[in-house]
Amino acid sequence: MLIDYLFEISHVCRNRSSCQKEWLVFSQNGAGCQWHNIPESQEWRCVLHGHLLSLKQDSSYLYYRAYQLQPRTLPRSPSSVPSGAQSNTQVEDSKTPSLDSQDGHIVHILKHYLNLSSNLTELYAQWSSSDHNFKKKAAQFSGIRILRQDPWEALVSFICSSNNNISRISQMVEKLCLNYGPFVGKIDGRAYHDFPTPEALAGKDVESSLRSLGFGYRAKYIHQTAIMVSQEREKGWLNGLCNPESPAFGVEAKAGAAMKPEGRGGYREAHEKLLELQGVGPKVADCVCLFGLGWGESVPVDTHVWQIAQRDYRFGKGSHKSLTKATYDAVGNHFRKLWGQEAGWAHSVLFTADLRSFADRLAATKKVDVTVKEEDSEVKIETEVTTAVALVAPKEQVDVKLESPKAKPVKASREKKRKGSTDGVIHASSATETRRTSKRLRK
Repeated sequence: MLIDYLFEISHVCRNRSSCQKEWLVFSQNGAGCQWHNIPESQEWRCVLHGHLLSLKQDSSYLYYRAYQLQPRTLPRSPSSVPSGAQSNTQVEDSKTPSLDSQDGHIVHILKHYLNLSSNLTELYAQWSSSDHNFKKKAAQFSGIRILRQDPWEALVSFICSSNNNISRISQMVEKLCLNYGPFVGKIDGRAYHDFPTPEALAGKDVESSLRSLGFGYRAKYIHQTAIMVSQEREKGWLNGLCNPESPAFGVEAKAGAAMKPEGRGGYREAHEKLLELQGVGPKVADCVCLFGLGWGESVPVDTHVWQIAQRDYRFGKGSHKSLTKATYDAVGNHFRKLWGQEAGWAHSVLFTADLRSFADRLAATKKVDVTVKEEDSEVKIETEVTTAVALVAPKEQVDVKLESPKAKPVKASREKKRKGSTDGVIHASSATETRRTSKRLRK
């Protein structure tokens, strides 16, 4: 049996007039593939750092539900329990963290994982001021955040992503968790496991077992990389490649080095060391650097990004006609020069904006109204064209409050709009054209 607590993470803007719904977008090629969608409640469920969590979002809040295993059962004293009877009294272990400390820990996990500390308003303004193409497209795709995954989970997930689609990647990650990850809990008949450790995937029969589970050639890469990380590298080697300004969960942040056109020295070193692992090429290394190691200047370049570079940034001519190693580096350096040390984040916004599934859903809509009025000597024709675009501005800081220690099913709150609030507003631009035609000329 599980006990659940319901809290809400309330997004509060410093400037309420610019505060709207924020998106939490998972990567389309590996990151976040452990999340399980619950359609009936519109929740997403996942295990993060050993905790089983559910997330849900409405126009005002991001909610989370933290599931905790039922405290262990301890017997009553012999004098209070009849002979042959068993006690059903639930006594909480003295080592079980209090609700307040548990709440704080979960919020800390979510803020880290969802990268909620960054100021999106400032970042979007910076990217828009230096890039007209970004400014043109970003208005419809604000609020996008880069996940901060566990480095090992990111590494294995992106090895699975090679020449693969999002559905199969998700299936592979789930199989890894179910077969090799520690069990965390069971809800509605579905078992949830944490991500397996490098040691768990370095076992003797892991490669053959993964092949039987449909991993194909990736089975060898995962197994050999697990051996290298767990046996051939010093303990903590992978976490040691993290950006000191954006370290692994639980590690205190430190000041980093100055930014260079090719990226900071720590990023270049991390990228090169990742290439030593099995199944890791330049793109996978950059994905791991961006989503797992916190190097914001990392720009993964695949064929999709290459098409964006050709179409919008004049690549594809001269010495950069095809996506070679030199071209790969040139595209990354160009975006780093253009967007700075969070270039990978800006690149992900344009990547999302270019996806058909998002572009079709948020395409601008036009409404044309024509009014004809006949006056004494002329006909007045008034045409009004209204273009509506759904805009979602980023939010600034996160406040947390406990809604109820006795959780009810997650429901989206529908609060009354505050005066001046623009949450969920569809911004529209309107243009009116008036033409007058003489009756005499019409005859």
